[in-house]
Amino acid sequence: MKQWLLKYKKILAAVSGLLFILFCFYLYSFTFDFSGSQAPAWGVTFSVKYAKELDLDWQEAYLAILDDLKASHIRLIAYWDEIERRRGIYNFTGLDWQISQAASRGVNIILTVGRRTPRWPECHDPVWLANLMPETINQSQFALVKTLIERYKDQPAIKAWQVENEPLLSVFGQCPKPDKNLLAEEIKLVKSLDQRPIITTDSGELSGWQKAANYPDILGTTMYRIVWNKYFGFLDYFFVPPAFYHFKAGLTGYFHPNLKKVIVTELQMEPWTMNRPMVFLTLAEQEQSFNLKRFRDNIGFVKKTGLPEVYLWGAEYWYWLLEQGRPEIWDEARKLWAD
Repeated sequence: MKQWLLKYKKILAAVSGLLFILFCFYLYSFTFDFSGSQAPAWGVTFSVKYAKELDLDWQEAYLAILDDLKASHIRLIAYWDEIERRRGIYNFTGLDWQISQAASRGVNIILTVGRRTPRWPECHDPVWLANLMPETINQSQFALVKTLIERYKDQPAIKAWQVENEPLLSVFGQCPKPDKNLLAEEIKLVKSLDQRPIITTDSGELSGWQKAANYPDILGTTMYRIVWNKYFGFLDYFFVPPAFYHFKAGLTGYFHPNLKKVIVTELQMEPWTMNRPMVFLTLAEQEQSFNLKRFRDNIGFVKKTGLPEVYLWGAEYWYWLLEQGRPEIWDEARKLWAD
């Protein structure tokens, strides 16, 4: 009995020692800085839908991003319900204009295609989709994607195609159950039509990336510093160091040689709107999750990850503030492309 107790104490001591070493390494990891000598390539995501939700003139806001901020990289979104309001009848007017305006200024474009694309409710289904069988929906989805790639594949400003947005994330959005086989087929279709890199994305905090990394050439991650849900309220990810994303990207690249790189496709740069539209939040409520200090902190944080390309989330919100006589965040963002 005494021998067993002694052995148990030795094992417990060894495990405790190992946990202590790991905890010390975790604390020390907050000091790691992988930024190097060169800042990442900065970009923004632009959503016509979100600009309209903020009651902005979306074209005016878009041109301000291009001409005042002078953003050099932009992620655009081909919303299914805007492009194909009636089945088989496509309207590319708005997307054509966005692409041509960016291209004429030498801006690098990522074009996001598919059923699940950025901004709530994630799946932007046209109304005519509602009563169709799943197989017919899939066929219609692929027809849309094929039409988009064939329309824009001769546009050199488009540097990559993003196929779906967080397609394997099941805990967020109003979408069907994730289907990895469908994603693989969709990416295969795009590759058959054009040789530019394929991006797909995954949650930086709610996923390990390993499943999503099987399919694209480039993996995009979200990066949120403070979130909210109706059960717990706000959660600040203060306990996640920049090194977490750096090492996670390195590990993912090691196990997935198909990946050319990991980039940040969605860096939180606007408030979490809780359960109401932004326009109904007071300034105090907005600043619970985002303000000028957080903008600066998030920029500093993402630089330390060493990831090479970062798309900021919330440019429409900065312009909305600017329109209300609050230019501080817009002015701060301008510095990113002035360097």
